[in-house]
Amino acid sequence: MRLPAWLPLLWLLSLWLLLSPRAKGLRGREPGRLRAFVVPHSHMDVGWVYTVQESMQAYAANVYTSVTEELSRGKQRKFIAVEQEFFRLWWSRVATDIQKQQVHQLVKEGRLEFIIGGQVMHDEAVTHIDDQILQLTEGHGFLYETFGVRPQFSWHVDPFGASAATPTLFSLAGFNAHLISRIDYDLKEDMQKAKKLQFVWRGSPSLAESQEIFTHVMDQYSYCTPSYLPFSNRSGFYWNGIAVFPNPPEDGIYPNMSVPVTDASLRLYAQTMVANIKERAAWFRTQDVLWPWGCDKQFFNSSVQFANMDPLLAYINNHSEEFGVTVEYATLGDYFRALHDRDVTWSTRNQQDFLPYSSEPFQSWTGFYTSRSSLKGIARRASSLLYAGESMFTQYVRKKPQGGLSTAESLEQLRQLRWAVAEVQHHDGITGTESPKVNDMYLHNLIEGMFAVKKLMVSIISDIFRAEKKEEPAKPGSEEGPCAVVYNPLAWTITTFVTVTVGSPHVTVFDELGRPVPAQIQNSTDSQFTYDLYILATIKGLSYRRYYIKAADKFEEAHQKSASIARVFHFGRKSKKSSSQVSCKQLFPVINDCYSILMDQATNLMHSITERESNQTIQVTQQFLEYKVNADLEHGPISDNYLFTPDGSAVQASDVVGLEIVAGKLVTEIRQYFYRNFTEKDYAYAVYSRIYNTPQGYDGKLLCHRIEQVYRVGPLELNREAILRTSTDLNNRQVLYTDNNGYQIQKRTYKTYVNNTVARNYYPMVQTAFIEDNRSNLVLLSERSHGVSSQGNGQIEVMLHRRLWNNFEWDLNYNLTLNDTSVVQPIFWLLVGPKPVTTALYQMSRMALEHRPVVILEELPIHSQMPLGYLQKDAPALPPNLHLQILSIPGWQYSLNHTEHLQNLQKGHRKESGPDLSRVLLRICHLYEVGEDPDLSQPVTVDLKSLLQNMGTVALVEERSLTGTWDVKDLNRWKWKTAKFEGQEN
Repeated sequence: MRLPAWLPLLWLLSLWLLLSPRAKGLRGREPGRLRAFVVPHSHMDVGWVYTVQESMQAYAANVYTSVTEELSRGKQRKFIAVEQEFFRLWWSRVATDIQKQQVHQLVKEGRLEFIIGGQVMHDEAVTHIDDQILQLTEGHGFLYETFGVRPQFSWHVDPFGASAATPTLFSLAGFNAHLISRIDYDLKEDMQKAKKLQFVWRGSPSLAESQEIFTHVMDQYSYCTPSYLPFSNRSGFYWNGIAVFPNPPEDGIYPNMSVPVTDASLRLYAQTMVANIKERAAWFRTQDVLWPWGCDKQFFNSSVQFANMDPLLAYINNHSEEFGVTVEYATLGDYFRALHDRDVTWSTRNQQDFLPYSSEPFQSWTGFYTSRSSLKGIARRASSLLYAGESMFTQYVRKKPQGGLSTAESLEQLRQLRWAVAEVQHHDGITGTESPKVNDMYLHNLIEGMFAVKKLMVSIISDIFRAEKKEEPAKPGSEEGPCAVVYNPLAWTITTFVTVTVGSPHVTVFDELGRPVPAQIQNSTDSQFTYDLYILATIKGLSYRRYYIKAADKFEEAHQKSASIARVFHFGRKSKKSSSQVSCKQLFPVINDCYSILMDQATNLMHSITERESNQTIQVTQQFLEYKVNADLEHGPISDNYLFTPDGSAVQASDVVGLEIVAGKLVTEIRQYFYRNFTEKDYAYAVYSRIYNTPQGYDGKLLCHRIEQVYRVGPLELNREAILRTSTDLNNRQVLYTDNNGYQIQKRTYKTYVNNTVARNYYPMVQTAFIEDNRSNLVLLSERSHGVSSQGNGQIEVMLHRRLWNNFEWDLNYNLTLNDTSVVQPIFWLLVGPKPVTTALYQMSRMALEHRPVVILEELPIHSQMPLGYLQKDAPALPPNLHLQILSIPGWQYSLNHTEHLQNLQKGHRKESGPDLSRVLLRICHLYEVGEDPDLSQPVTVDLKSLLQNMGTVALVEERSLTGTWDVKDLNRWKWKTAKFEGQEN
């Protein structure tokens, strides 16, 4: 199958593989009259202040119970359901059979509409595209299997800024229209005045119009009903009041319930609503007005809501000639269908995103790019482990359909982690903007899910090992010893180092054939009682190797068969101030085959990096700094979970640097320790920088071309925001490049603002950020999200950690002050060199960082002449510009034929034979944009039969939509009229 060049990081070719055992016109209405679409909804955060369990108990379950009842009572009523996690919990734990029948009927009638359809409303700034797809796939699979519906509209009303990857994501999932809300306050004001809040967004520069999507930006009232009533001091249109925690009040009386609609208040309500509809209509091009009715935690008592809104809508319609407005209950789909049916030519927007987001001059929502760094790191590690577990399980099932594991139990183990990874993508989850107890909930669910998948992988390896053992004759004198089973989840052969902690420096490492393996041992940075063992591993795609570790005897040490021991050189502490008195620099090199790093012995800081093949040198110095922030509202703006509001420029966090060089045959590590001053006993920060040497006969291109850095940061002093600033002699003119969700690159030009310029020039870095000039690039790759900026020419700074407290009552009430006392250890890979060199390397490198080999330590019998790992046979191999985005067995039970599936649902038939294990979901994506590289951007041909030969015969291939629910032959997304030759809106 040919993959075109215009498929970048995400023409996520979604395929089902079956493997054998081996529009309508507008309703008539008077011209010139406004038509308001009243869309009832409840914004239900999957986390934020309250845990999922607390929200279900206090209000979320009641939303679906009461909405189902009230929609069944009134045929004109409608409702949209957004986050699937709450709905699925209600469906499986609360809903009665009668309520389920009612929901089926409401969905069939189009009066209950599922919007987005993912498990959560995911964040757009700090989430990875793979995890966005996962959470959508989880929700879409449930909805399609249960109701036969496929969401077609988005409702991204609360994420803090809008990524250009999102419109492409939703287009590929089969959506017809996209809705966002939070964009810069000044930009929204300008767009309102110019009636530019609606446009066709071509989010991908490579996919362009083939995956464009109509986009609606909500006006200044956003997704909530206007709360101000001129005739009352209570909030307006929220007749059920405010949800009460932990339990609903027994008497049904909630705080701040709106004034009821009565004969006395009816006209006042109508005048208020009509005035707001007309105000909003002035900001859009058509007479169709979207009027969201709801807000956070609403419709938990729907009978009160609809009982008041019904007469209000009837009154306005009965006086439509007077008011010039008609109103109707609607779903979001009703509104977009009305727009689509109009003969309007829409402007287009290119791939520029809406990040960062500021809600006011001193409220720049760029702090959350780094908030709760530990959660961000664990969430990504969980996602990577899930990715590995999915492919290992898929291969195991296809190769051993009669294997010793329970496939039902195994799928549940995978589903547990799928749910946890999907859940934390919520826009108040991985963002770090949740309360401590919700943070603990996410961490608990992730760690429990990781434990389940790790257990599954151990079971698979053990079962495969038992099968191998049966094939081999018994070996005399066999013994058991520690074994590192290393699984490569990528579809490329990799050469890398894996690290194992051991208790002795005298060890030997052997592979499956009993051959010694290159390894190095050195003292650990984590404990003075342990050692880090670096094992050089070459592993084919989707395969594993076994490395046996045993104590070295004197013969092995004498003949250099044991792991080499690194030497440590101490350079003591140096101060930058005292170094200014030195007349000439004292530089010494740290070298591998690709880089020469010069260290300044006078300061213990890095001085420069030379890419040896091109002989290009970049001056490079790295230092920790801190932004101090205000904690008292009376003295100015504050920082919190969301906001970054520095009180001036960043200041040096340390004056003194200690240095150690750990030199070995395979690994050389530069250990820098940053102290506040000479008198401090404990360092405040640390950087461990590693470069690697590969022996002859190993392909170490990617390994050689990276400088791996681990930072140790924290605990911080209160009201500090810690950054690492890398200063170079690159003439980047403060132009920075960052990725949108690990999907595409955005150019970030430094802008000067009247207020808060530092914070408003921070951008999210999910995986990649770089600076460049006309000779060289410096690329940073990360395994978790951070805020990043270029505050000076040649500079790139990354925010690593935040610890904050303030006296803002709202933050205090919800415990959102971010008093994070943790120690974080993020990992970065640095790539340096001419642009052609870094461009050719960074895509595979970022995938290698994201999906590092999974190491499982087991006690296994040591056999000589053990055959190569079971999964090494016929290993798949993709070219370097393609990535296997997923290989999984979702376990869904619906028919592939849509008509047949709907007929089965109508008859009440569902497969009872268990999950379909022959149906495999495969996604392949092209990693390079059009024109990014002369060779790697070219189209690629993939032989699927060859790629999947070790999993049986491919009986059927179907190209599906991104989440797998549409056959693309049946997917006819709406076309929106645009001017062919008009200038694009940027």
